[in-house]
Amino acid sequence: MNQVAKLELVDGVQRLGLGYHFETEIKNALGSIHNNIEDAQLSDDLYPASLRFRLLRQHGYNVQQDVLQRFMNETGTFNESLKRDVKGLLGLYEVSFHGLEGETILDEAWNFASKHMKDLNLDEVPTTLASHVNHALDMPIHWRPNRLEARWFIDMYEKQQDMIPSLLRLAKLNFNLVQSIHRKEVSNLARWWVELGANKMTFFRDRLVENYFWSCILVFDPQYTACRELNVKMGCMVTLIDDVYDIYGTPEELELLTDFIVRWDITDIDKLPPTIRDSFMVLYNTTNEVGYWMMRERGINPIPYMRKVWADECKAYMKEVHWYNKGIKPTLKEYMDVAVDSIGGLIVLLDSYFLTTDKVTEEGLDYVSKIPGVMHSSAKIFRFNNDLGTSSHELARGDNYKALECYMNETGALEEAAREHIRHLVRETWKRMNKEVFEDYTFPGFGPFLSACSNLARASQFFYHYEDGYGHPSHEIKDQILSALFDPVPIDYVCIIYQGLAFGESL
Repeated sequence: MNQVAKLELVDGVQRLGLGYHFETEIKNALGSIHNNIEDAQLSDDLYPASLRFRLLRQHGYNVQQDVLQRFMNETGTFNESLKRDVKGLLGLYEVSFHGLEGETILDEAWNFASKHMKDLNLDEVPTTLASHVNHALDMPIHWRPNRLEARWFIDMYEKQQDMIPSLLRLAKLNFNLVQSIHRKEVSNLARWWVELGANKMTFFRDRLVENYFWSCILVFDPQYTACRELNVKMGCMVTLIDDVYDIYGTPEELELLTDFIVRWDITDIDKLPPTIRDSFMVLYNTTNEVGYWMMRERGINPIPYMRKVWADECKAYMKEVHWYNKGIKPTLKEYMDVAVDSIGGLIVLLDSYFLTTDKVTEEGLDYVSKIPGVMHSSAKIFRFNNDLGTSSHELARGDNYKALECYMNETGALEEAAREHIRHLVRETWKRMNKEVFEDYTFPGFGPFLSACSNLARASQFFYHYEDGYGHPSHEIKDQILSALFDPVPIDYVCIIYQGLAFGESL
């Protein structure tokens, strides 16, 4: 295969959700492409140059941004002639989201490509390519959850003229097989939910399916069943404790609850009001259950580390309670210093390290327990996106401080200007996290954990893209979750036979 065909095959395999089957082959293919410097330097076509850059960056090759300079003029902007190359423009747009802090060429790539893509008359563009443009403008590949991208791309790939039939059949079969594993896990968790009595605990939100899909986005590979199921349990506990601090209890009662969580002790638990007491007991027992699994399977006791992140989260909640009750208006920086802890992402990511790393080392454990930059950046993106999902109505009501409100109070900006500023901060934080992922690949066995860090941010991009898709799921969110978890991809009769044989079913 020539280099462009090889790049397109790697990109297609990944976007179809098949990348985890061909990790070695993809690594070898990209390694040879990276080492072929002459082809990279001679390519004057924006599309293959962009595709090469994006795939190599995605796989940890720190390709220099200078390779895009040949598409720029003396003034430091991209050549205007490129705006007529829709495929190249789309490739340049996708590349720009892999930028690092300080990479001005990629910043200019985003400005140039996003402007001209929005100005395109898509009626004059081939239908499939127009769909890809709309899809990218809605959300770039780098920010999209794998399972949702696979579900969408399978349909798009089927319409391509150069589609490989065997690859399409494999993608459909694989999607449905993985989906069947996910459905079984949801069933197990629904049983746990009822046995826990959570379906009768009406004082907090029932978001079991949403939590499960969030966990699926973090780590979708079939072999990580335990990671998904245990992370869902912790995610449900984050929702529970968030609702307790937001809705139930006086500041005095919440201070007492925080003390119990910091000490991790159920002695004198009856001092708490019944609802808060029951909430703490569910949190305490579930966390210890997850910790016991990790001790049994990983040979290390994670509970001291889990206690600390729970304590940090609840102290952050108390700080927000204090601000609200005292009428204190924090600056955006003061708010974010607290709100990154209170969003709950650090708890889920810490668990993901224990649950995806086969050999937990002292070095790795020490590093993760100190909340490295990649974890902090991921949780920060989560918080920004969560706050962007706040409706104007909720913002006016002012039940809890949000990043938008803090920026508006601090600068006098109107809501739309505040939203644009927070969107800018999301892009800037993604750049920082891109760099941190590069740096942390040096730790052995960190690959799945680093993917989970990026995927937590991707989950927040999805859930808060259409307002608050977690707190108040829209039809759009529900339909996409259904398509990923419950609605199989239609496949032909031959594929159905293979699927039945794979399951050991009689047809």
